[in-house]
Amino acid sequence: MPMAVDGKLTEVKYTRPECAFCDLSQRFTLPDRTFNRQYAAFYCARYMAVRDVLEDRARQKWGKLDVPIATLCDLVEDKRSVVVGTLFKIMELQPSILKEISEEHHIAPQPQRSHFTDNADSLVLEDDKQRLALSGNIDVHTHVTGVPVALLGRVGTDGRFAVEDFCYAEPPEQIKRPLLKTDMFVLLVSGIGLTEKADSLLPFQLLIDYVSGFLGCDADQERASRVVRVVFAGNSLRQKGSSKDMSRAKFTVRKESSADASVARLLDSLLEQLSRSVEVDVMPGLSDPAASLLPQQPMHPCLFPGASQRASLRCVTNPYQFELDGLRVLGTSGQNVTDVQRYSQLTCPLDIMEKTLQWRHLAPTCPDTLSCYPFTDQDPFILDSCPHVYFVGNQKKFATKLYKSEQGQTVRLVAVPSFCKTFTCVWLNMRTLECEPMSFDVNP
Repeated sequence: MPMAVDGKLTEVKYTRPECAFCDLSQRFTLPDRTFNRQYAAFYCARYMAVRDVLEDRARQKWGKLDVPIATLCDLVEDKRSVVVGTLFKIMELQPSILKEISEEHHIAPQPQRSHFTDNADSLVLEDDKQRLALSGNIDVHTHVTGVPVALLGRVGTDGRFAVEDFCYAEPPEQIKRPLLKTDMFVLLVSGIGLTEKADSLLPFQLLIDYVSGFLGCDADQERASRVVRVVFAGNSLRQKGSSKDMSRAKFTVRKESSADASVARLLDSLLEQLSRSVEVDVMPGLSDPAASLLPQQPMHPCLFPGASQRASLRCVTNPYQFELDGLRVLGTSGQNVTDVQRYSQLTCPLDIMEKTLQWRHLAPTCPDTLSCYPFTDQDPFILDSCPHVYFVGNQKKFATKLYKSEQGQTVRLVAVPSFCKTFTCVWLNMRTLECEPMSFDVNP
């Protein structure tokens, strides 16, 4: 850590504390790159993975009602039953390849949208054998395709399952949070959005200098020395093309070329500066030079020839899960939250994050409206443990809350703002789980 000078002109050295680190993202690493498979097996794997959990939740919630748990094919009309399956949302406005082809031929042109809900939307439930339309006490606008759920109700004369109540899988067990004696910080940054003339370049350089100990008074430098890790949650480089094109669902064009090589070299230089003094993790995002299919694989080290020479810089997956001194942290670059916003009337990132914990699934809209790898025997987005901290990047503004589940798990939720728009990063205190934003805006 660079030296600071106090009022008596005596040198003061600050040393960063060391933390035991463990990467828990192995399930997000692709075992192979086989893409000639259908997604039916993926949904089946999701259903089989959460079926027993949902049946247990149903027994806990409705066990006193003495209602049988039945498969969809065994339902009897007007007999109260509990069913378990995966929700699918029927949406007239949902983009499809057929609609885009007709658009190219000037047949029934579709209006450009970034939000696709409609009052005519409906839900169906699917298990491993068939599907059934739903009605009754379940809000279509707060659910999306892919959510595992248990339903209490009965089949009506119209052939629909009239829902009386429902329950989710809820978060899995949570390991005990460590009791730390001193303050240590994880710095969360997302959406640097570098270009050759990016407005975020100077604020980003100030952030690097601050964390490295080259800026601020003694108190600032002492606080900066307690940053044990910096996590970049996607979109470090800005994609070519307008934001209008980025927000529009498009199937018939290839992904635009990402950033220029010169901008990648600039990012490499900046990351090399930062990784000299602190551990750095770089997650890929939608606009970064990485495959857009979730889970996104680590960006190749050749993109950062200088910074990658240091063991302190790691290119990691998206989603990304790790543990620091027993504190379990899980995060994404924001695509899972943005996609739920597009296909539901849930708008607050924290509310969506809370929902994904209750659903026990990070990205339920994969693979329907959010592109992902065609898994066959597993669904890596199902939560296998409950994190202590859950963050999503590239949000419009900073937000945080402490979520407490019915089973007693406590999770710090953090919406990390896009740095290129807000010039703001987030300090996470590992001891208290408190979060606070820090702005590096040079033109407030």
